[in-house]
Amino acid sequence: MFVGFDYGSSNCAMGVMNAQNAVELVPLEQGKHYLPSTLYTHHSALVVDFVAQHLMGTAFEQDFKSQRQALLNSMVRIKSDLDLAAGEESLFIGREAISEYVQFPEEGYFVKSPKSFFGATGLKQGQINFFEDIATAMILKIKQRAEASLQYALTQTVIGRPVNFQAVGGEESNQQALGILERAAKRAGFKDVAFLYEPLAAGIDYESDLQQDQKVLVIDIGGGTSDCSFVQMGPSFRNSNERDQDFLAHTGKRIGGNDLDIALSYHALMPLLGLGSKFKSGLPLPNQPFWQACKINDVNLQSQFYSQQHARELLTQLREVEAPELFQRLLDLQQNKQGHQLVQQGEAAKIALSSATEFNCELGFLAPQLNKVLSRDDLALAVDDAIMQIVSLAKQAIKEAGAVPDVIYLTGGSAQSPLIKAALVEHLGNIKMVNGDHFGSVTAGLTKWASMLYC
Repeated sequence: MFVGFDYGSSNCAMGVMNAQNAVELVPLEQGKHYLPSTLYTHHSALVVDFVAQHLMGTAFEQDFKSQRQALLNSMVRIKSDLDLAAGEESLFIGREAISEYVQFPEEGYFVKSPKSFFGATGLKQGQINFFEDIATAMILKIKQRAEASLQYALTQTVIGRPVNFQAVGGEESNQQALGILERAAKRAGFKDVAFLYEPLAAGIDYESDLQQDQKVLVIDIGGGTSDCSFVQMGPSFRNSNERDQDFLAHTGKRIGGNDLDIALSYHALMPLLGLGSKFKSGLPLPNQPFWQACKINDVNLQSQFYSQQHARELLTQLREVEAPELFQRLLDLQQNKQGHQLVQQGEAAKIALSSATEFNCELGFLAPQLNKVLSRDDLALAVDDAIMQIVSLAKQAIKEAGAVPDVIYLTGGSAQSPLIKAALVEHLGNIKMVNGDHFGSVTAGLTKWASMLYC
């Protein structure tokens, strides 16, 4: 059976067609349809071990083991060092991963939005292999949960993809990311794997109810990427399996909801850790370590920030800063691996400030009773650059299509932000806007496309 699979930067979801030929989202975690794109394990090597255990007896086993043999040889020692009992759960995804990370931030390996890394330039083969293993482990666990809920096996899938996985790297980055996802999905048990642009998937869902043809600019602002597709839609187009000629333009960039969270955390919360303060000499502190701490979707910056060498550098700087009580918080965050927790507060503030005028960020994990009240003005100032990049993508898509859209269809978790809508109106004019399902539009479109491909 087939499934539409939104392996998103913020959340994952799966959809199937029910007996009434309508899309139905599959419960993936505690009865919920959306599973946060997070993974936590007590040691990064346990991801490799988990995948190897699953691949035993399959056509992938020998090739996988030969590529990961050095790591697999160390598993007995690693499990002994961790004092893991036989059969003890050591790999968590979704909300369980977040819960484990919050309880034991310094003791394990936590990754949020792994899809954001798949197109990164300059990755060595070992890093690519590891991202394949993370994706395989997550897809495998999600697939198992879906199959347990549906009571039948899933063998075919259409997976959503952004227009571009990276702002740099071009098609080479895209092919690297797609290769990671395809190999992971097949190792997880899918025999047939196809991909569809996420904004197009969202548009397909919208098109289902159209009574007349329209030119639609689909703006999909996901967790890790923002994509725009200018598409001809309606009764004249929707029954065709070949839609390439209907897609008038695509634009996309690796900037999304996660980047808004990071920007707000950096600009509004990092001053509590010393951003903007000075050395005793009067020189300003460098911004780089504060940015590295927040940039949770950049594997290289995170590796640099949490390295032992960087810890020694921060400790040396602590003796020279004007406000050591603030800078000590940055050092504690580095030692305890709490960057994700900080950005989670930024994310919570971003979501709340879409409807509220203020939000109180709780930062007690850095210092007792520490908090910071953020306002909509704080949010607007922090995310202005990111929003303007999204507006530029929309303008570029309209220019490439050579037409004015009849409607703008907004989907994705951050697309409902009043700041983004106001910016689009200001720069694109008074074009009708339609709100899609914040998360479900892409999954629904992927499922409908899977139905056309595999039925």
